[in-house]
Amino acid sequence: MSEKKSQNKIAQFFPIADWLTRYNQDKFNSDAFAGIITAILFVPQGIAYAMLAGLPAQVGLYASILPPLIYAFLGTSRTLSVGPVSIAAIMIASALAAPELAQYGSPTEHAIILAAEGGVILLLMSLFRMGGLVKFISHPVLAGFTSGASILIIFSQLPHLFGITNNDCGLNLVCQVELINPYTTALGLFSLSLLLIMAKPLSRLLKSMAVRQNWATGISKTAPLLTVIITTLLVSTYQLYDHQQVAIVGQIPNGLPDLSFQFLLGSTDHWIALLPSAIFISLIAYVESVAIALVTANLRNEKINTNQELIALGTANIATAFSGGMSVAGGFSRTMVNFSAGARTQLAMIIAVILLAIALVSFTEQFTHIPKAALAAIILVAIIPLIKIREIIDTFHHDRADAATQFITLLAVLILGIEEGIALGVLVTIIIFLRRTSLPHIAVIGQVEDTEQFRNVERHSVMTWPTLLLVRVDENITFANIAYITEFINEQADKKPELEHIVLNCASVSYIDTTAFEAIDSFVKGLENRGLTLSLSQVKGPVMDKLSQMHIEDHLSKGRVFFHTTDAIKALVKAIV
Repeated sequence: MSEKKSQNKIAQFFPIADWLTRYNQDKFNSDAFAGIITAILFVPQGIAYAMLAGLPAQVGLYASILPPLIYAFLGTSRTLSVGPVSIAAIMIASALAAPELAQYGSPTEHAIILAAEGGVILLLMSLFRMGGLVKFISHPVLAGFTSGASILIIFSQLPHLFGITNNDCGLNLVCQVELINPYTTALGLFSLSLLLIMAKPLSRLLKSMAVRQNWATGISKTAPLLTVIITTLLVSTYQLYDHQQVAIVGQIPNGLPDLSFQFLLGSTDHWIALLPSAIFISLIAYVESVAIALVTANLRNEKINTNQELIALGTANIATAFSGGMSVAGGFSRTMVNFSAGARTQLAMIIAVILLAIALVSFTEQFTHIPKAALAAIILVAIIPLIKIREIIDTFHHDRADAATQFITLLAVLILGIEEGIALGVLVTIIIFLRRTSLPHIAVIGQVEDTEQFRNVERHSVMTWPTLLLVRVDENITFANIAYITEFINEQADKKPELEHIVLNCASVSYIDTTAFEAIDSFVKGLENRGLTLSLSQVKGPVMDKLSQMHIEDHLSKGRVFFHTTDAIKALVKAIV
């Protein structure tokens, strides 16, 4: 018994211990295949997202070594692929663009400190059990931010796709067209075409040929690597870098990253200057990672521990800082490839990391002539599906407030900037929430004949009484809405000249705050002056406990608290007949 308890304790902190004890050959076969397929994405995506962040290629590759290994031991998702991601990359690029950072060091140094700070922030959140924070950034804000950031990413990659290196043209399209490098453009458009053809069209063709699902996924997902290989061969064979000024990745240090503590020696001012950006990057990285992990976990009826995810992602980001990498998170495309290829556990990611490590030791010289146009095409194909304009339109038809939040966040990201856009989106969400809370749904109800059911008088044929008013509030009663509630009751009371009793049905009320309670006390006194009583019915246990502590019976004066609304009708109607 104690041994089992000890195992559960270990598995709580190291989830790998949970699935490793039940590992078998079938799972290994699936993980090995998925690991090989996912490893194919590591090189092109690692380099591409480093380029997107404005960092050297090796910074993205190093972020794909140690962090996935750390997450494999600490994470609760069996299939989440942790590494550089597009949204974090564009946020890093935005943070590094601040002119005041130039005095503190190089962009790589800034990126490493951002990763370290983000990791510490996530670990501090785990210490205070803040894993549930994922629920407080609404879907409209996240969707609007993702769409806005994706549009920014697209515009940032168009110069790389067309070989425009001079940015002095501004909005002058004629000037920009004149700067287009035809060789770079040809490579970029070829890369786009190959990536698009090998996506859905090839996948559908393979399925029509009865190719197994995981094999079809594996073949179609080799597109980024195949694109890189072909375009790199073209650049090196025809010496396009030397003769046609086609931009390439350049020399990448050979071998695995060295662990370094150098970033810890940065000045306090340096760390403070980067802290606001680190907070936003880590929060968005965490929210997106958990959202992606939940998608695949739900498909297999697995569970995600959100607080343990804070520990796993926080440790992974600290690890990437020590190994010279950029901030990491769960990547949607890599995770879905890993999942679709048949990954059963995090061993698939361990295998992918081993293959990447072999590539860094043996093949970095071949990475030198990778054209940036091909990497831009890879980013564009990965990003375009994240723009959810259609979703905003669909949301508008059933919830205009959510659609407005999504649209405002998108525009704010584009106009004000990434961090400001997120902040404004969250602020709009809070304002809309408070507005909804302050204007709760309230219904005058009546009894469905020959039943104990009560329904809205405007929707159903129900029994009512001239001397009795039944009101149901479908929201918690707080300082934000108590004035609206009392005003509604007064308006309804004015419509019933014979009224003597008011019963507030609290079946949908889970909380009454102190301000609301004091307002109810004043409201009861006002009703008494009009010869009316206020009673409560169907009060939930926790609410009743709080009201009892406040001696609700004394405050209701002649009113009472009834267990059921039918009890109120029997007592009050009988009393006046």
